[in-house]
Amino acid sequence: MNWLVFALLTVVSWGVYGVFLHTGQMGMKDSVNGRYMAFLYVGIAYFLVAVLGPIIMLKIQGGRLDFWGYPPKGLWWSLIAGIVGAIGAFGVLLAFGAKGTPPVVMSIVFAGAPIVNAIVSLTMHPPAGGWGSIKPQFYLGIVLAALGGCLVTLYKPGAPAPKPPTPSQSASTQRQ
Repeated sequence: MNWLVFALLTVVSWGVYGVFLHTGQMGMKDSVNGRYMAFLYVGIAYFLVAVLGPIIMLKIQGGRLDFWGYPPKGLWWSLIAGIVGAIGAFGVLLAFGAKGTPPVVMSIVFAGAPIVNAIVSLTMHPPAGGWGSIKPQFYLGIVLAALGGCLVTLYKPGAPAPKPPTPSQSASTQRQ
């Protein structure tokens, strides 16, 4: 399958992540511990998808399941990637708990993450011609990503309009 299909799957999945996580947190009806319970369920979901999924795929494709038989460099970098991913997800949840809203928090995350990714990627795997070989359009893209995150954060649409009362609520208000 084309790599772009998988990339777009990730865009959609991560694009709804913050909204769904915030909805789950609010649905716990516990302003202090609800966010931790929501994150616990995220962890359970990660187990189901990120542990059972690869085990099934390895079995189907005849891959090795001797986890410690793979090179340590691959194991450690993969573990570190999982840790920073989980820390990031936890940071999103803590931002919501500190009164951040999904449109603002996720705009900052999704505008900032590509910038960090570009810098870390180029630092760990520099281009053949060095930093000087990078085209100005790349740097413009970094600036535009930061500007886009700022604009979306600063000019996000207002809160949704209040829902009109249902007929039963209107009748009870009139009787009082």
